[in-house]
Amino acid sequence: MRKTGLWHPRLAALVAGLGHTETIVVADAGLPVPPDVEVVQLAVTRGVPPFLPVLEAIADELVVESATVATELTDRSVLKGIRRLGVSIEAIGHEDFKQRCRDARAVVRTGEATPYANVILRAGVPF
Repeated sequence: MRKTGLWHPRLAALVAGLGHTETIVVADAGLPVPPDVEVVQLAVTRGVPPFLPVLEAIADELVVESATVATELTDRSVLKGIRRLGVSIEAIGHEDFKQRCRDARAVVRTGEATPYANVILRAGVPF
């Protein structure tokens, strides 16, 4: 067992295996996932686990180069949490967002019930 960091074995492996420019999506409970994209299902019940703690746990382990959100995301607390990543954030329409999910290595589905609480994280490099 690890002392710190991601305890979920699949999440830890996904983050460790991401190469520069590859993406991973942290999503609310309702984001449709393309059939060929892996889903890491964390949702237990409505709101459990919430989006922001999952995002923070992943971001603590991943070099995040940039993030993408849907322009439809208006929840201030979710946006504030994403801004705390300290990276450039691109906003695109939700339909375009769903199309970009097709290129993700995985979608991490939380129990979040806030509309459009989704973010695409683009992996960077630590040098």
